[in-house]
Amino acid sequence: MPISTPNPIFTLPVRVYYQDTDAGGVVYHSTYLNFMERARYEWLRELGFDIHSLIQVHRVIFMIRSVSIEYFKPALPDDLLHVTAQAAEIGRSRITLSQHVLRDAVTLVSATVHAVCVGADSLKPVSVPAPLRHKLGKLS
Repeated sequence: MPISTPNPIFTLPVRVYYQDTDAGGVVYHSTYLNFMERARYEWLRELGFDIHSLIQVHRVIFMIRSVSIEYFKPALPDDLLHVTAQAAEIGRSRITLSQHVLRDAVTLVSATVHAVCVGADSLKPVSVPAPLRHKLGKLS
């Protein structure tokens, strides 16, 4: 049974470059997924779980199972965006994250991301490592 987590919101500043845009001059829709991936990566690093330690020490990786995303307003070249990541729920082998892309205080994109913790060798679901669960404020 999932448990709710009252975790702080992690924010990563991201500058929009010309390469992030489409022919219409706005950020291409899939580029937001890249921005969110960077935020999740840095969020884990801030918690003390870089990708190498997850694989080498804890023998796990996180794979994205699903993403539900809504686009509200476009981002433009040279915009300074703030991309957030926050754990919303933790199950035995999954973490649900709430993510947003903001310009100033305006939400441009909102997403719910379901990540599954899998064994680094087997790629089969395994429990979220206890140290990470502890950092998120919940021990099972």
